[in-house]
Amino acid sequence: MRIATSQLYTSTLQTMENQQSQLLDIEQQVSSGTSLTTPGDDPVAAAQAVKLSATSATLNQYASNQNVALSSLQLEDNTLSSVTSTMTSISGLLTQAGDGSLNDQDRTALAQQLQGERNQLLSLANTTDTTGQYLFAGYQASTPPFTNQSGGGVQYAGDQGQRLAQVSSTRQISMSDTGTAVFMSVQAVGAAPVPAGSINNKGTGTIGAVTVSDPSAASNSTPYGIQFTTDATTGALDYQVYDNSGTTPTALGSAAPYTAGQPISLGTGMSVTISGTPSAGDSFTVTQANQAGTDVFATIDSAIAALETPVQGDQAAAATLQNQLSTAMTQMSNAFGNVTTIQASVGGRENELQALQTVTSTSSLQVQDNLTNLTGTDMISAITQFEQLQNALSASQKSFVQMQNLSLFQYINPS
Repeated sequence: MRIATSQLYTSTLQTMENQQSQLLDIEQQVSSGTSLTTPGDDPVAAAQAVKLSATSATLNQYASNQNVALSSLQLEDNTLSSVTSTMTSISGLLTQAGDGSLNDQDRTALAQQLQGERNQLLSLANTTDTTGQYLFAGYQASTPPFTNQSGGGVQYAGDQGQRLAQVSSTRQISMSDTGTAVFMSVQAVGAAPVPAGSINNKGTGTIGAVTVSDPSAASNSTPYGIQFTTDATTGALDYQVYDNSGTTPTALGSAAPYTAGQPISLGTGMSVTISGTPSAGDSFTVTQANQAGTDVFATIDSAIAALETPVQGDQAAAATLQNQLSTAMTQMSNAFGNVTTIQASVGGRENELQALQTVTSTSSLQVQDNLTNLTGTDMISAITQFEQLQNALSASQKSFVQMQNLSLFQYINPS
């Protein structure tokens, strides 16, 4: 069979072009480190690579969300530490104000210190993050959550929304807590009932802390009132315990003679002690913590107003002040417990995020490793193949040169 010279040239040239193309492909794989450049290179591997790339992007977004959430929670944790420190200082000033040796000027000076601590607490309640967003404002993060009112007190301008971050495929985590949860709430469980004396009392009776001997007793959630009257027969001072949960107080049992310092039973598992000498018509209350005023700023404002009121030389006024301070100290203790509970929750969320960061990082590295194995270039194999193709191309080129010289005309003697 005779092979035409043109056919031989075409076949040889096509072979060299194919070798050159393969050589360029492998050279590109070696230089880029990627063996899968188009879906046509390996359709099955390309489909797997698309899926792995999507998984990697999702994990990267989770990691970003985790970082943002952790940063926000760490800021809240630090802020709550400052809040508890400020509350501790306030409680110390209230305890100091109860010293009977102080005069009106001393108490006024303490009121000014309390005002400074109150301003510091308000500043902490309006903490912003690095982007200028208010930490305790809920969804209204561009507006200061707490503002002083002209008539006194503080108004909350935020809402009850909690900003959530999607930190895994199955977990959303709260990045912050609302201002009402931190500064205007107390825990329903574990908070102390709040004792209080009426500001209209005329006697020198002072109410002490409530003793709870059975925390599980259902009657502990009942708001109680204690009224003092004069026994019509003996003229002695009696007291009557009332259930204040309804519209009209309901008497519990019968009136009993009053003895200063003797515990007064309030339902089951709870009692309170009243000292001094109340007057007929005086009244006291014991209220569940979450029903007895939960606004920490209102508590401080009431204590400041009480300390600024002169009581020197007036035993009844001094007793009223003592009752107001006892009420404020119990409310501050409850508020402190609420903040520490929230801070513990924040710490728990921080720990969870740090654990999720470890899991996400491990998963991301595994996905990247799988993607690299799928699309990356095996350098040893690629360089070996490159050398083989280069040698084959060189041999083809040399063979072609030799083939070009295979002509009968070379043997014809021109002479």
